[in-house]
Amino acid sequence: MKKYVLFPLLIILICSFKSSDKEITIFIAGDSTAQTYSEEKDGLIKGWGQMLPLFLSGDVKVVNHAMGGRSTKTFIGEGRWDKLLSEVKNGDYVFIQFGHNDASTRPERHASYDDYRENLIKMIEDVRAKNANPVLLTSIVMRTFKDGSLIDDRLKGYPVITRRVAKEYGVPMIDLNLKTRDFVTMLGDEASKPYYRWVNPGEDPTKPEGLKDDTHLMEKGARQVAYFVAEGLKDLNLHGLSEYVQLDNMKEKY
Repeated sequence: MKKYVLFPLLIILICSFKSSDKEITIFIAGDSTAQTYSEEKDGLIKGWGQMLPLFLSGDVKVVNHAMGGRSTKTFIGEGRWDKLLSEVKNGDYVFIQFGHNDASTRPERHASYDDYRENLIKMIEDVRAKNANPVLLTSIVMRTFKDGSLIDDRLKGYPVITRRVAKEYGVPMIDLNLKTRDFVTMLGDEASKPYYRWVNPGEDPTKPEGLKDDTHLMEKGARQVAYFVAEGLKDLNLHGLSEYVQLDNMKEKY
């Protein structure tokens, strides 16, 4: 009699284990370009991290730890990295995108090239120590035009360092800097403005006088960058993740 009772219980336990074993989580460590925003509190600004689930099936959970104003230096120094890491489990993915604030001239944010490199390496090694998977992303381009041509020298060498570290440590990388640079160049000055936080007076209750922001994104821009991230995942063909990408969910690409 006990055998008949135990057998179905065993089947239930096995099925439950397999179900939880299939759960995939992406953690995001980053800055304001990736952050999740509340429209009531923050207005029309959006981050690509909050749009990423649009291009993933329901089998994937996105946990967004990105926070505005953070560099690798402050994200680690404030304990945000340790908090993220404490939630990571075997097989998870951790997306790492910094550079905007590392390049800042503000001393409390700024990380030198050497420190930025060491911080990225620390993050990679910490994630791998948890038997999880780091993915590096370069910073999105800052929409800076001069005489009709896109110029972006504010990020300096930080995207280059990200590429070099990815290659040296064998880390999958999505080159958002290149993807967004090509995209904004193709659109040109005027047509690219609606993707960034350019708002007229009265459009955004949090910016009643209007704003011309070439760094942060509106929903249209955040959705486009999230599409680029998903596209990069598809191209990387990461086992256990890339098959859940749904690029067809992008109805408008530009």
